Amino acid sequence: MDAKKLGFGTMRLPLLKSDDPTSIDMDQFKEMADMFVGRGFCYFDTAYPYHQECSEAAVREAVVKRFPRDRFLLADKMPILKVKSAEDYQKFFDEQLRRCGVDYFDYYLLHNLGRDRYVNTEKFGGFPFIEKLKKEGYVRNIGFSFHDDADTLDTILTDHPEVDFVQLQINYLDWNSAAIQSGRCYAVAQKHGKRITVMEPVKGGALVKLPDAALAEFDRFYEDAGDPEITPASLAIRYAASFDNVQMVLSGMSNAAQLDNNTAFMKEFRPLSEDEYKLVGRITEILESTGTIQCTSCRYCTEVCPRNINIPEYFGLYNMHVVTGNKSNMYYERFSMDHGKASECVKCGACEKNCPQHINIREKLAGFAALYEQ
Repeated sequence: MDAKKLGFGTMRLPLLKSDDPTSIDMDQFKEMADMFVGRGFCYFDTAYPYHQECSEAAVREAVVKRFPRDRFLLADKMPILKVKSAEDYQKFFDEQLRRCGVDYFDYYLLHNLGRDRYVNTEKFGGFPFIEKLKKEGYVRNIGFSFHDDADTLDTILTDHPEVDFVQLQINYLDWNSAAIQSGRCYAVAQKHGKRITVMEPVKGGALVKLPDAALAEFDRFYEDAGDPEITPASLAIRYAASFDNVQMVLSGMSNAAQLDNNTAFMKEFRPLSEDEYKLVGRITEILESTGTIQCTSCRYCTEVCPRNINIPEYFGLYNMHVVTGNKSNMYYERFSMDHGKASECVKCGACEKNCPQHINIREKLAGFAALYEQ
């Protein structure tokens, strides 16, 4: 099947009640699925916990029951957070087949791997299990979704060369982020020769609603280019889709209007031009100029910290919060494994003496601790 590069992520489906994620608007979802498939797209992505465990059944009703099996590709994910024994893998997988109403998945992933969940995944045999599924024909492609640093990704891919692909968070705001490390993670996947599926290309909407200064830069560029149909969302998705070995970019579309726009510009995919990459650079500079900590992740501070505090990664999380308003406790838990918490700073000042950027690290760590350890 010739799959276009835009995938339909089903974690933000339209709702009948805004405060109830289980109240999926099935009529609108079916309309969106019709538009998506009708325009030549085919990749649907779901997972066990999405919409409080209602997404898989919704996909069954809107997609599986309404289109021939050769008209769509379906990706699902093993809920490794819920796995407490080796036997749980088969139990959850069988349940997912029933929920989705299929005999096999085109893509199957271990969900949300990081250094913490990797320990139990190895203990309970997660990778051998999905490899067995592939050999038995229940899965066509195996991989994992990933939220952690590039070194951890390198470890997992070195340990498990059998995977076909990896799902990474890639967007232009996170490309050089000390926390998310989109660029470094992409380079690791390239080194291991893995195909890449992209998640969060618009960073949960942060790259859709740009601040006024960035939006003015965006509007001026496309007015001069005579291409007013381009939107901030389309720029972000095309950015992610322009990299080598990216097989699919997922978009969690919440209404028919979003799907209409996304499929319109991805129907005939056009990679970013050199001038558009420069535009992305200017927008990123504007986004990062709003009170962020100007840490370059040189790690000279960590070399002398008596508490082994993961300072660059913590500052990366702080910057993400400043720019987007989002706070990721999951990343903090992972980045603090085998490291000191921000609140454990003894204020010795050794880090500041070693910092080429002359950052007041002790003060910034205290602010970070107040934000993340309340």
